[in-house]
Amino acid sequence: MKSFYVTTPIYYPNAEPHIGHAYTTIVADVIARWMKLEGFDVFFLTGTDEHGLKLQRAAESKGFSPKEFVDLMSGKFKEAWAKLNIEYSRFIRTTDSDHEELVKKVMKELWDKGLIYRGSYSGWYCTSCERFYDEGEYVKERGRKLCPIHLRELEWFEEETYFLKFSKLTDYVLGVLKEGDVVFPRVYVREVISKLESQGLKDLSITRPKSRVSWGVEAPWDPNHTIYVWIDALLNYLTGVKYYEDREFFRKFWENTHHVVGKDILWFHTAIWFSLLKMIGVDPPKKVIVHGFILTKGRKMGKSTGNVVTIDDMLREFSADVIRYYLMKIATLDKDAELSLDNMKEVYNSELADTLGNLVRRLGVLSIKKLGGEVPKSDVDVEVKEVAERSLNEARREMKSFRFSTATVKIFDLFRFLNAYMNKTEPWRKERPTYELYNSIEALRYGTSMLWPLMPVTAERIAGTFGFNIVEFGNLKFGSTEKFIVTEAPILFRKKN
Repeated sequence: MKSFYVTTPIYYPNAEPHIGHAYTTIVADVIARWMKLEGFDVFFLTGTDEHGLKLQRAAESKGFSPKEFVDLMSGKFKEAWAKLNIEYSRFIRTTDSDHEELVKKVMKELWDKGLIYRGSYSGWYCTSCERFYDEGEYVKERGRKLCPIHLRELEWFEEETYFLKFSKLTDYVLGVLKEGDVVFPRVYVREVISKLESQGLKDLSITRPKSRVSWGVEAPWDPNHTIYVWIDALLNYLTGVKYYEDREFFRKFWENTHHVVGKDILWFHTAIWFSLLKMIGVDPPKKVIVHGFILTKGRKMGKSTGNVVTIDDMLREFSADVIRYYLMKIATLDKDAELSLDNMKEVYNSELADTLGNLVRRLGVLSIKKLGGEVPKSDVDVEVKEVAERSLNEARREMKSFRFSTATVKIFDLFRFLNAYMNKTEPWRKERPTYELYNSIEALRYGTSMLWPLMPVTAERIAGTFGFNIVEFGNLKFGSTEKFIVTEAPILFRKKN
């Protein structure tokens, strides 16, 4: 069986997860579920990034030890993903013993190769980003130097550190980025290429003095230093697929690796990550799928900007499936997306309640009323068959290119067609409208299979209502169902005022 490995970034659990985190994770979950329907053996990794100064300070401010704090906060991410029906293969934590062991082994390998040396570093540091900013990268405001992401004042650090010899790998990384299509959408890679061409890769500071950052993986060659949190975090992708533990398992999944990341961390997931992988003899991932920000009030969502929409806030208004559908509906990766509750309500009423909900309700009512809940096999309506198959092919094509928003249109075009088909054929006027109902439910079966990655609970409810299974796309064959046993006529979505 073909393999597919998809990952999210691992999230800093310094605060509860919000819709910005959910967006990335839902994108990855939809990809994972869709690839399962394409017949792939899928491994989906997500988790939390639990070391570093930011978490150390957050724990101290709340009166916890770092471990107590990350145990508590990591649990909140797991709870959130359960509420949103995220179906991951593993939830990794950088405090997991197998991950800490892998970090030490990789760092020892690099040390033994002579790729790490001792030095000192000074620069402007953002604790929220856990990174230094060079001249020209930070924002200047009234004499202050601010992080361009969080707009918080940067801190000046001057300290002893160990460096990793990245500077000789500029041409290698440029070659990977220029010669292939590893970054998607392509628009995002231009800035990385431009920076590499103008500045080149610099040797990277990969440790912090334990006297300042005690909460981290100890450097195996110097117990007075901890490994830089970004290096620690990136290596989780290798831990997840058992890089040292099971090389066959690793090879199987790594050859088709897809990282899903926000545009603000692309530098780390290309220049830094590809360099680190090259040093240990591992090929770069097949694809880095990049998305823009979810905006509220015109700005990226974040605790520091005061515009956070929590997952529980959203769940009080809409079900998990509705949130998933709406985020995929607005998911045009190359642009930022504004989260609007008014627009979400409009989409809910027009597409989910009026189009899909109305279709399912009508088919359920008519099947029970006219045929006693048993819809036997009938001749195939060629037009309905062609529309169902065309919708499936078009949605598969869009999803192959990660055009999620367009794929939702193709799926709902089928539901809109079926509502129009019902209006045209008027099965309610016929004594036994077997032909019309059978063909409509067969097409609904196609649409429901496509809907499952986006709205798994809704899709499974529809499948249960009409007595069919959600199957891999390769096993869908129009007219193959012997009969449908219809048990109810549910109102899936009640319109909102």
